[in-house]
Amino acid sequence: MLTIVLLALAALFPAFAKTQPNIILAMGDDHGWHETSYNHHPRLKTPTLDAMAAHGFRFDRFYAAAPVCSPTRGSIMTGRHPNRYGTFSPNHSIRPEEITIAQLLQRAGYATGHFGKWHLGPVRGGVPTNPGAMGFDQWLSHDNFFGYNPKFDRNGADPERFPGESSEIVVTEALKFIKSAVARRQPFFAVVWFGSPHEPYAAIDEDMIPFKDLTNLDRRLRHRFGEIVALDRSMGWLRDYLRDAGIRDKTLLWYTSDNGTPREVCVWTPLRGHKGNLYEGGIRVPSVIEYPPLIPAARSTAVPAVTSDIFPTLCDLLGIDLPKRPLDGRSLLPLIRGKVSERSEPIRFWVYDRRGEAKGEPWIDPKLQHGNLPTSKRYTIDFVNFRHPVARTSNFGGSAAITGNRYKLFVPVKGAPELYDIPADIGEKHDVAAEHPDIVRDLEAQLRSWQKSVETSLTGADYK
Repeated sequence: MLTIVLLALAALFPAFAKTQPNIILAMGDDHGWHETSYNHHPRLKTPTLDAMAAHGFRFDRFYAAAPVCSPTRGSIMTGRHPNRYGTFSPNHSIRPEEITIAQLLQRAGYATGHFGKWHLGPVRGGVPTNPGAMGFDQWLSHDNFFGYNPKFDRNGADPERFPGESSEIVVTEALKFIKSAVARRQPFFAVVWFGSPHEPYAAIDEDMIPFKDLTNLDRRLRHRFGEIVALDRSMGWLRDYLRDAGIRDKTLLWYTSDNGTPREVCVWTPLRGHKGNLYEGGIRVPSVIEYPPLIPAARSTAVPAVTSDIFPTLCDLLGIDLPKRPLDGRSLLPLIRGKVSERSEPIRFWVYDRRGEAKGEPWIDPKLQHGNLPTSKRYTIDFVNFRHPVARTSNFGGSAAITGNRYKLFVPVKGAPELYDIPADIGEKHDVAAEHPDIVRDLEAQLRSWQKSVETSLTGADYK
């Protein structure tokens, strides 16, 4: 009812819509921090992302909340670490009880649309974790990754094939939604989650021309680079429309990625590690924002930030009250506005070892966890999410990390904790734990205390 009232107000009083900025959240799939030309990649050219960095706000230490996709996507939607609600790894769904940024913006009168990869549950109709159930008025989405000539589910209907390059398709469909909202003078929230540059790689020939001389490299890498070219071009279509429609000053455009580069195609990087681990190469990702009223001139920051911060940042920008449950993200508005020069508290990471997960009672009826969209490998997904009435760190194990403005503590599955001075050692080559035992103890204590909070959330206590 509240949404209906707000929509009516927007229709009757166009000034209502003018007070609310439009928001576009765009995200690459497996797009590593170093795979942009503004971060000095020796071969890739990303003119759109470069232009965003040259005119907007660039984060030089932006992190995915997890080193793999589904958990990071959950962190964007909720502002919470994904282990709080059992989205431990790829193909673990979100829980229906979570409060998403889409739901909050929908209640605030926004048109909400999701386009591309969802990976937080099946996107088909009639399930409690599809985009529609989690706050989106419209969606053209896929359960997981997709490539050339992909199939998508539109608003819960049967899968439909779309011929062509996948990034171009996703942006074309998002623009239809955006143009419709603009015509109604309704503020919009568009989530554009690309399937690129995730494998299996299938770039169009034109986009691989700049890399035809790389004959000594794996064919997959040339296709991967070509997919990044197409992604960047598609982001350019979004920027061009905002300019041509005269709404650039009314729209916040934010690009980031869900995790670092996979091991097998991780080349030309100064970072240690890769997708799947908590070294910088697994979790540091590109992130740039354009919104001229807030960012009138180009700025950058080396202050650490994380995907969980997106939720509270948008709430802060729009004056929306935060949910009364534990959040792991913090608003970045003071940082963007130049009011602070350090992060107030560290960012925590925790990768559960799924092999130790107690396979008990499902949180969601398994019949509602079946996907119906094939990936490029031609199989569909069964999502999972389990109840954990008593959650203990010892049940799960896995690696963990905590990073502040300077030091990052990495706690591996086996072996002693490692400490790195990230601003001085971006490649994490020098473990300085032995030199700073007091910092190790302090960061480890903060990490363990936070894990206890996460375990409480995992039991479902936040929903009571």
